[in-house]
Formats: sequence, C-alpha cells, structure tokens
Amino acid sequence: MKRILVPTDFSNNAYSALFYATRLFQEHECQFYILNTFEVNTPVLTGRMDTSKGDLLYQKLSGKSNDGLTQTFHSITKDTEDLDHTFETISVSKDLTETINKTIKKKNIDLVVMGTKGATGATSLFMGSNTVKVVQKIHNCSVLVVPDEYDFEKPMEIAFPSDFRRFYITQELKPLIDIASLFGSNIRIFHIHEDEKLDDIQEHNYHSLKNHLADFTHSIHWISKEGQKARLINDFIDELDIDLLVMVNYRHSLMESITNEPVIKKLGFHASVPFLVIPDAS
Repeated sequence: MKRILVPTDFSNNAYSALFYATRLFQEHECQFYILNTFEVNTPVLTGRMDTSKGDLLYQKLSGKSNDGLTQTFHSITKDTEDLDHTFETISVSKDLTETINKTIKKKNIDLVVMGTKGATGATSLFMGSNTVKVVQKIHNCSVLVVPDEYDFEKPMEIAFPSDFRRFYITQELKPLIDIASLFGSNIRIFHIHEDEKLDDIQEHNYHSLKNHLADFTHSIHWISKEGQKARLINDFIDELDIDLLVMVNYRHSLMESITNEPVIKKLGFHASVPFLVIPDAS
C-alpha cells in the first residue's frame, strides 16, 4: 500500500492537489495522511495571565485546524467513494517542514503531495514560499507539486530533463518508473546542451539512463541553450503536450540551476503541469 502525505491549509489549491493524488493512484489502494500545521505565536510568557492567553490561542487555533481537517476528510471521502483509499487527518502545532520530515519517518511516507501555493499565494507564482521550502528541505521523500486548479489528466507524456552529468541509480528513477508503469507513459528525456557533443561522462550516463528506461517508450530531445533554462523547459512542456514534469534534485542539478536564476527567485518557477521532485539518493 502506498502511503501519501498531503499538507493542507484548507485552500482550494491544497484540496485540488489532494484530489489529483487520489486519481493519479486510482488503481491502487493508498493510505493518505492529510496534515495541517499551525503555530502559536505569543510573546515571551512572564506571568499566569500570559500563560492563559497562550493556552486560549492554542485552543482556538487547534479547534480551527481540526474543524478544517474534518471538513476536508468528509469532502475527499465523498469524492473518492469509487476508489480504495483510506484517509487519516493530523493536526500539529509545529513548523510545517519540520513536521513533514518527522511524519515521513514516523509513517514511512512514500510521497508528499502539495499545491503550488496557499490561500494567500500570489497568482504569479508557480511555487509559493512554503512549497519551495518543502522542496528544498525534504531530502528523503519525493515531492509532487500540483498547479492551482489543475484538472486530473493521465500523465501519458512525461518530461525528464537531464544534463547527463549524473549517473542515476535505480532508487532515484523508481518514482518516475512507477508512474510511467501505471499509465504506459511516454518518457521524453530533455537535454539542454551547451556543447556540440557529450563528453565521456555524459555519454556513459546517457546510455545508462537509456538502459534504465529500456522497457518504456522514450525519446531524447536535444535543446540548444538559448535563454533561461526555466523558459526552455516551459516551452518544451507546451510544445509536446507534457502532462508531468519529473526532476531529480541534487547538487548542481538542473533543478538547482533554474531556482537560482534571478527571475525565478523573484517570480517562482512557472509550470502548467504537475511537477515531481525526486531527492538525491546517493
């Protein structure tokens, strides 16, 4: 049984991400954990009255959290009556990323699913600040980021950008292969090349990756580096009608490169399809 963690702030975007995940794994029996965190920000407590105020604020926020989770639980169970999923809610008064990391270990989570932004997120952002923090700080579990108001479509076309600088091990490619296996997806390997040909290391990793994907329909797309990498990826998504973008997040990776581009720092990474970020397993 796949175990999936879905943080929520009760926004429509968060619910859409939860719903997308239930449909992505509709052929499997999954255990979903719906998580809401809240923080009680109070001044330094100096007396009994301050302590009482802190307790009242905690009770208020805890009640709001549990009410929201109950409503989400009823909505998703109703919307997935035709599927074999089960749901459990978790309310915690702690930092979001810290709680996600602890829950991954405690519940043996296979995948974290998040919406792109919360209830107060700017419409110009693909990834809001909380989502960016989770992607950057979760190193032991894949994170699936779902765009705002994205209607579920089977991921028949998957884009997998690579610079071929890395030797991918089986564990890293497993999340990609698992989803491709579910839907018989086409895997489009996307390479932004800066030189006319691959060097020896790239050539070796290129053939190794092809061997890993030998059982799947796949193709290599060579893109000349002209402009920002993030824009090139988005153009590729549009031109080939990509349904899912997958990247491995490691040091000096393309993922790290696009999030360091000046425009990306200001606007967030734009993408019109769900985005699966796989952690470095080496």
